[in-house]
Amino acid sequence: MRGSPLAPLLLSVLRIVSGLIFLEHGTQKFLSFPPGPAAGSGLAFTNLGAYAGLIEIACGLLIAIGLFTRPAAFLASGTMAVAYWYAHFPRDFFPVNNMGDAAILFCFVFLYLSVAGPGPWSLDAWRSAGRLPRP
Repeated sequence: MRGSPLAPLLLSVLRIVSGLIFLEHGTQKFLSFPPGPAAGSGLAFTNLGAYAGLIEIACGLLIAIGLFTRPAAFLASGTMAVAYWYAHFPRDFFPVNNMGDAAILFCFVFLYLSVAGPGPWSLDAWRSAGRLPRP
């Protein structure tokens, strides 16, 4: 069975969009952008959310641009698994009630990206094609 020729491109789109939304969670915690209930919550480093915010910024940016995608996505996936079990699950059994749906989706999308790779529209792909210098 052959896949669609668009599948690799949509893999890149999934990675870019997921990375940018993940990055947004981190920027809200540390840069108060966009404004919202969690704005500035990471600045005090008084809870695990602050450390998650650092991972959201670093991994979100790396995933969005497609650089070191596999390890960044793997770390982000694990972070979201921990976030779900420590922050969301104790509130309620059902993800729709404990506000953990995003954490679950991020966890599994990033786990998929850690295995599938970044797709063709990525710095990783450009590096492997010899277009960018390797570190």
